[in-house]
Amino acid sequence: MPSTENDLGNLLRAWRDRRAPADVGLQAYGRRRARGLRREELAALAGVSVDYLVRLEQGRSRRPGPQVVAALARALQLDEREAAVLHQAAGLPVPSGRTVSVHVPPGVQRLITRMVDYPVAVFAADWTLIAWNAMWSALIGDPHQRPLADRNLIRATFYGSAAWTPIVRIDDSADGSPDEKEQGALVADLRHAVTTYPDDETLRALVAEVRAASPPFRELWDSGAAGRHTSTRKLVQHPLAGELVLDCDVLTTPNSDLKIILYTAAADSRDSERLDFLRVSAVHSVT
Repeated sequence: MPSTENDLGNLLRAWRDRRAPADVGLQAYGRRRARGLRREELAALAGVSVDYLVRLEQGRSRRPGPQVVAALARALQLDEREAAVLHQAAGLPVPSGRTVSVHVPPGVQRLITRMVDYPVAVFAADWTLIAWNAMWSALIGDPHQRPLADRNLIRATFYGSAAWTPIVRIDDSADGSPDEKEQGALVADLRHAVTTYPDDETLRALVAEVRAASPPFRELWDSGAAGRHTSTRKLVQHPLAGELVLDCDVLTTPNSDLKIILYTAAADSRDSERLDFLRVSAVHSVT
């Protein structure tokens, strides 16, 4: 339980003050009284309102939900020990190793922040989107504008969340159906997550939900289908940049079930030029 003093607000202010805008991929602007992040910058990074962040820092709100605390920890680039302290100050249980973690190590945070040329995002073991850079928002759309439930790739793949725009699909190839390969790999990943995190009720609820809503998912799940992720090419229909064919790679980190998704294009190609266009759009959006 949080103490009678404003531990949560004090921690948020202290960690906000130590994090420079450049650390989180922002350009400093205007006259700044301190080196750290402004409230509006942290609020935007965490996907909360400035007013709510003010109330947390001033102690007028002391019980944020676990998703808000996790988002603040990621935005502040806290390590696991610091994230645990933040959860305790908010009166929340510290995430255990038997539930899906949404913690993104600071090194991975810096990677996606500083990789400004390409769309990069991080997904949890249940394929929920938990971190991304400005180029990802420019290509796929700002995830902050979607409900949390619509940020899950399993839902988006198997029963077509309309919030995932623009439409992204795997390019056709002669070696079987790329769509079926990706679906099989996603289901195999999810089955591994259920085995690894047996105490995660949210994860079990996700499986039950998608299994009831999607016959293709149910068939793959019941068959025990296995699969693995490989590099693929995807066709993206973007409302501003037009059609892009991009290489999609799924990267992993040691001792973690996080998945890092990276979209790239060959140098000096038409697709690279269109990514350059989106990069300008991303810069304008951030500034």
